Amino acid sequence: MLLAILALSILACQDEPQIDYVVLSGAVLNSNTKTVNIDQRDFNHEIKISEDGTFSDTLRINEDGFHSLGIGRNNTVMYLKKGDNLKLKVDAKNFNNSLTFIGQGAVENNYLADKALGKSAANNFVQFYSQEESEFKSAIAKIKAENEQRLDSLENADDAFLAIARQNLVYDDYEYLNTYVQRHGYYTKKENFEPSEGFIPEELENMNYDNADAYKSSTAYKNLAIQTTLDDMFEAIGSDLTAVTTDNLEMMNAIKIPELKDDVVEYVGSFIVSPGNENMESLYNFMTSQVTSEKVKSNLTELFEKNKNLVKGKPSPEFVNYENHKGGQTSLADLKGKYVYVDVWATWCGPCIREIPSLKEVEEQFHNENIEFVSTSIDELGSRDKWFDMVNDKELGGMQLMADNAWKSDFVQAYGIDGIPRFILIDPDGNIVSADAPRPSNPKLVELLESELGIEEESKMKP
Repeated sequence: MLLAILALSILACQDEPQIDYVVLSGAVLNSNTKTVNIDQRDFNHEIKISEDGTFSDTLRINEDGFHSLGIGRNNTVMYLKKGDNLKLKVDAKNFNNSLTFIGQGAVENNYLADKALGKSAANNFVQFYSQEESEFKSAIAKIKAENEQRLDSLENADDAFLAIARQNLVYDDYEYLNTYVQRHGYYTKKENFEPSEGFIPEELENMNYDNADAYKSSTAYKNLAIQTTLDDMFEAIGSDLTAVTTDNLEMMNAIKIPELKDDVVEYVGSFIVSPGNENMESLYNFMTSQVTSEKVKSNLTELFEKNKNLVKGKPSPEFVNYENHKGGQTSLADLKGKYVYVDVWATWCGPCIREIPSLKEVEEQFHNENIEFVSTSIDELGSRDKWFDMVNDKELGGMQLMADNAWKSDFVQAYGIDGIPRFILIDPDGNIVSADAPRPSNPKLVELLESELGIEEESKMKP
């Protein structure tokens, strides 16, 4: 009889279903946001928030670990493990101070919420990073000690979480030290600031970013890995992004964490998969062969497809009947037979305005050449008077036009312009020379214009 009971008990245990999900529910106060977003590298889930601010859903997460919780513009880190039944409450108007959890998994997540709240000591960047080295180290030591005390006081916390959380405090310290070097000189106006010998620990100086688990679980480790890798990458690329070749990207092969490689490729690709680079297609092919994330590959492909018809020699998109500051309307077709250097700008754009003196100099240098300098404002129609007056006040030269529909103008959309200033060079036949030409303050613009206009050849032929 005893054997029969034992057999039934074993069978019952074997038949008990394994919980492979998390139940997440809660209430969001004072928010017009309609969704709660839970993200991990390959896990993205959206939960609808009802009219009364409550939400509930079952999440079949890929693995236990750290996830991002997003509600509107507010984001924080969560730790989710299969079997959790977690409820949160938050006031969107006071997110960090009001975020609380109850239920299975609350211990770990309340610690993370308290840690985020305690980090507010570093939120006043100017004051925090202006401290001298000894004071700064004392400040971050205090932050670490407070978090260690929080961890020590946790009851029934997940052992795996505790181990990761303690190691993450080390990475947090490393990130503070690394950003101090970058920011202290800026906030204290000390040019060429260098920290004292030994300020940066050897472990940080010699860190090899090859820990895939740390990359997933520590925001600080991830930030350090990305920053260090990008610094090395851009040093290899150099300052001229239009001249990058696949040889400059060979160091991507040495990146050991697939997620880090994806992040680096996505960032670097946004700059160099550009129609201004004649190697765009080979760069695109190389980078898509490197990535493991389908999302990153899809974004690169979308960028390439948008830009492939904007390479040198392709017919330029046209603008039609733009208002001319001097009166009437002007179309690109009216300028056929001349080179056209287009400056896409706006009156509210600081970097655009800083280019004006250089643009005037280039215009003067090529005043008698077969080229038209066209400045196209993408100000909203309601700012027309501001545009008109600024052209007069700053005595802007060249041809001053105003686009017909700001950012949504066909010309702007066709060139894929999502940031200004942007400069474009078009040849006398209406074909693209460069869809992302050098800006006026870049000496390479003069080199490009002299080459296209044949000025160098003419000067060599003169006795």
